[in-house]
Amino acid sequence: MRAFRTLIRPLGVAAASAALLAVSGCGASEEPDLVNGKELFVGKGTCGSCHTLARAGTKGNRGPSLDESFGPALDDGLGKSTVAGVVEQQISEVRRNSTMPEDLVTGQDARDVAAYVAAVAGQPGEDTGVLALAGRPEVSDKPVVADGGQAEIPADPSGALAFVARFIEADGGQVTLNMPNPSPIDHNVAIKGAGVDEKGPVVGNGGTSEVSAELEPGKYVFYCSVPGHEEGGMRGELTVE
Repeated sequence: MRAFRTLIRPLGVAAASAALLAVSGCGASEEPDLVNGKELFVGKGTCGSCHTLARAGTKGNRGPSLDESFGPALDDGLGKSTVAGVVEQQISEVRRNSTMPEDLVTGQDARDVAAYVAAVAGQPGEDTGVLALAGRPEVSDKPVVADGGQAEIPADPSGALAFVARFIEADGGQVTLNMPNPSPIDHNVAIKGAGVDEKGPVVGNGGTSEVSAELEPGKYVFYCSVPGHEEGGMRGELTVE
């Protein structure tokens, strides 16, 4: 089990032993709920803001990619229950100087998150059924219409990589987009298109990012320029008439 030894080396012997106890079922009160695990993973201020996990649609880059960390071990035949135990141990025993908060998720919630990561890390394809709908941010298809050249387009309050709407409509001339960000995940709002590339400041925890540009009639993209966020879905269409 060379893959397992490589995987657990950062944990140390004691942590690895605890992980093995976890996967054997010690202390588990019920079977893991993958839907709850995914919702918690992508939810406000939790794992997806720092970690990339393709099946969850997250592009966080503050911590390691979980696809790269666990996918190869799973492909080599390491059991999902073993990987889940390692993930749960990493959640419960945060290493010194780690950027991960303590008690991010606990108890059954931590087991659910760990089980979801173990089920999908590094695996191709997309989630299906009810799991495919879990954790999706609510994004409106109703356009936000600028008033006097000003449009407000908040970031998703859960911290997911999304704005609350996919479309903005504005008249030509000076256009200003304001993005309140109630979540603890840093975002900004930016505009790009023909001859335009403007970015607002990156903000979090109730801050507001603002960007302005002189726009001719046409189609533009509004997006978050924080690395990985646009690719993760934080973008929309700005139509100028």
